[in-house]
Amino acid sequence: MKIAVLPGDGIGPEIVAEAVKVLDALDLSFEMESALVGGAAFDAHGHPLPEATLQLAKDADATLFGAVGDWKYDTLDRPLRPEQAILGLRKNLGLFANFRPAICYPQLVDASSLKRDLVSGLDILIIRELTGDIYFGQPRGRRIATDGHFPGAEEAFDTMRYSRPEIERIAHVAFEAARKRKAAGGPGRVTSVDKANVLETFQFWKDIVTEVGAQYPDIALDHMYVDNAAMQLVKAPKKFDVVVTGNMFGDILSDAAAMLTGSIGMLPSASLNDRNQGLYEPSHGSAPDIAGKGLANPLATILSAAMMLRFSLNQEEAARRIESAVQAVLAQGLRTPDIWSEGTTKVGTAQMGDAVVQALG
Repeated sequence: MKIAVLPGDGIGPEIVAEAVKVLDALDLSFEMESALVGGAAFDAHGHPLPEATLQLAKDADATLFGAVGDWKYDTLDRPLRPEQAILGLRKNLGLFANFRPAICYPQLVDASSLKRDLVSGLDILIIRELTGDIYFGQPRGRRIATDGHFPGAEEAFDTMRYSRPEIERIAHVAFEAARKRKAAGGPGRVTSVDKANVLETFQFWKDIVTEVGAQYPDIALDHMYVDNAAMQLVKAPKKFDVVVTGNMFGDILSDAAAMLTGSIGMLPSASLNDRNQGLYEPSHGSAPDIAGKGLANPLATILSAAMMLRFSLNQEEAARRIESAVQAVLAQGLRTPDIWSEGTTKVGTAQMGDAVVQALG
């Protein structure tokens, strides 16, 4: 089992170190190799995704990713900004399906920004399509300048696009996920989120998801406009089971869903290709304002490592061990600052990682 470890920028190295610590404690046979990515790679090699880093990820069974970005890189041309590394990895590895579970652990019900009765028992799976939409439309990022320089630009545009195969494959992923959740006691429902009333791209999306849904008569399908979905996430989040949507809407809605769980520091994610080769990362960013201070919550990254064990490395028992250890640590009352409340014990990044290792037994 070969794992590419890409810590990245900001708090990335801190949180990835704790996930690696937990993986090491499992006493499984891993080959882990690290490489620079994002701003750190730009500083060292002049590009956020050096060829050696990309090749390492291609050769690995899975990639454990931290976070990229820092305000100091905002003046770079867009192709050289740290965030382009993650887009490049998704494109080159064919990572088209992003799984973002939003689970409110019983111990964190009061850490949510919503009332207890709205989030108690919450278990949503957001599935985001990753390789199409406005992030990859062609041409993309075009700014029209009258004087040959972007500072004098008068107009900017990006194009939104989806192909039938892209929508069909992510729809199948969503319906299969709903079917598995139904077998485990879930409601068996897919909500497809679009903006079909305004955007032709998403009328196309809606039509194709409906066609695919007809192949899954055991799974209920409903459609919801993205603005209504955003409202329902904070009004009645437990009405959702599996949510499937495009790249941009999924990016936004999954971050909103994160706060239902108490903190975005609790939200893991998996991005998979058609061979189950995956990239695993926390849903949050690089948070350069707290980097190096030991304040970051490593649990999203640790839970991402559990998803990696489950989806790419076929180690279900080890994945469950990690998830049980995280719940045990929360039951002990240990909290990083983002989820801390009166009556619980505030700990730092490394202390939280150590506690998870100890809870593994």
